[in-house]
Order: sequence, then structure tokens, then C-alpha cells
Amino acid sequence: MNPCPCGYLGHFSGKCHCTPDQVARYRGKISGPLIDRIDIHLEVAAVPQEDLLRRTAGEASAAVRARVIAAHRVQIDRQDKANNTLSPREIDKWCTPAAAAEGLLRQAIAKLNLSARAYHRVLKLARTIADLAGSEAIAAAHVAEAIQYRKLDRTAWRA
Repeated sequence: MNPCPCGYLGHFSGKCHCTPDQVARYRGKISGPLIDRIDIHLEVAAVPQEDLLRRTAGEASAAVRARVIAAHRVQIDRQDKANNTLSPREIDKWCTPAAAAEGLLRQAIAKLNLSARAYHRVLKLARTIADLAGSEAIAAAHVAEAIQYRKLDRTAWRA
């Protein structure tokens, strides 16, 4: 969704003239329980035209695809299903974080006031990040990355 009613909040051009109240009302139309059901929510900044036209070296799509296929295979071999379809009981079995990662999760729960549903989403996302990295354990770095993908939890969906 757009960051505000006009769609230009945070845009490099400074076009947005929405008030904080307008932004809060706009964002308030999305309920917390709905936000909890979305695994990844983050802000994507507008890109200036000159950056769009500039060619940059990046990872080849084929390499990314191969990594995703390998991670999916690991999930199927480990638990007979993809991480996103795990039940809460299965999350407890297959998504146990390492000690340092668990400490980070505890902090996130306290500071971000995560619901049980959001907590489970973070764990499943951290498990997927670990799988993509080829890691059997869910490390603190995987949990930290998963939390970073929960933008709306971090900002409490306020302007």
C-alpha cells in the first residue's frame, strides 16, 4: 500500500503534503490482526530516474532461483512442507532459535509488543532466512533480519 493518502510520504521530491493526522487515519484503516497475517512488510523508497536508468551489477536471477529451490528442498526434506505452512505446534518443533537468537526474540516481543501470531511469523521467516543461508540453526542474525522485515510492527503503524 502507499505510505500515505497521496502516496508521496518520504519521497525524495518532497511532494507529500499530508498531515500526520491524515497519515495516521489512512494507515489506521488496516487492522492489527490483518497486519499480523502479512509475513513481510517493509518500506520501499522511490528511486530517482537517473538511478533507474543506471545499470548496476547484481546477483543473477538464476543464482537466486537456485538458492530458493535449494532452501525449499531443505524445508520439504526436514518437515514435509514449506515453512510458511507450519502450524504453531510445528513451529515449536522446527523453528527453535539458538540461545542468542531467543534473547533477541524476547527483546522484540517486549519492545514491539508482538502478538503471538506476529511472533510465529517472525520465527517462520527467520527459519526461511536460515534455510536460504544454508544454516541448520536459526541464529541471531536470522532473527534480526526477520524482525527488520516487520516494518509495521517496528513503527506501530503510525506516522
